[in-house]
Amino acid sequence: MAALALVLLASPALAQPVRLPPAGGQYDSQLGGAYPPPPGTLIVSRDRADPIASGLYNICYVNAFQTQPQETDWWLAQHADLLLRRDGELVEDPNWPGEILLDTSTAERRAGLVAIVGDWIAQCARDGYDAIEADNLDTYSRSAGAISMADNLAYVAALVETAHGLGLAFGQKNAGELAGRGKAAGLDFAIVESCQVYDECAGYTEVFGAHVLEIEYTDTPKKHFTAACAARGAHISVIRRDRNLTIPGEPAYFYQTC
Repeated sequence: MAALALVLLASPALAQPVRLPPAGGQYDSQLGGAYPPPPGTLIVSRDRADPIASGLYNICYVNAFQTQPQETDWWLAQHADLLLRRDGELVEDPNWPGEILLDTSTAERRAGLVAIVGDWIAQCARDGYDAIEADNLDTYSRSAGAISMADNLAYVAALVETAHGLGLAFGQKNAGELAGRGKAAGLDFAIVESCQVYDECAGYTEVFGAHVLEIEYTDTPKKHFTAACAARGAHISVIRRDRNLTIPGEPAYFYQTC
């Protein structure tokens, strides 16, 4: 296993140093609900509404590019102008019903979103988290051209600035097609899903080195997880989880490390 020492990012603009996840440290994604981490875990991702896992490196999940289904009514009531529309209709993520894409297409709308999501990031800092996992960076690919990659990169760069100012690292979630553009926008590490399945893992490690957290899922053949462990498991964090990231005691729950 790679060394577990935490890396500090030097930046004179930061009020405190930003720590990266331990390179190669055992990881668990608990976005389906918080529970006591498996033995040996050093890094955990949890929803922003959940408390941190004491003594571990904690990553705070925020759905920064589209709504959570249970929050869509709030967005419609409070910030309907920040939701993406096509021909007057809200644009829904085709893979996650009830999640509406946020509109990052103009500087004014990005500023409005940064004010909201920036508050969430600040709460993550107050709650003791070490880093941010901002989901759905790749909404440009599902917007039929209404949002560009440049729009989302400009938005995430503003969120990164907020996080760094609070001493939080910021992870790139998926979007391997960004190559080094995510890191140029200030992203510090990567959390990637099924990169072995899509043969895109090298694109992340070439940019972020050992600071990659890889999740392979049980609804794809186990050979992908086995290959990931053989290729990278001694250098980066690789786990296998059930797709809905359920909690222990539920029938679908599954967790495995290399």
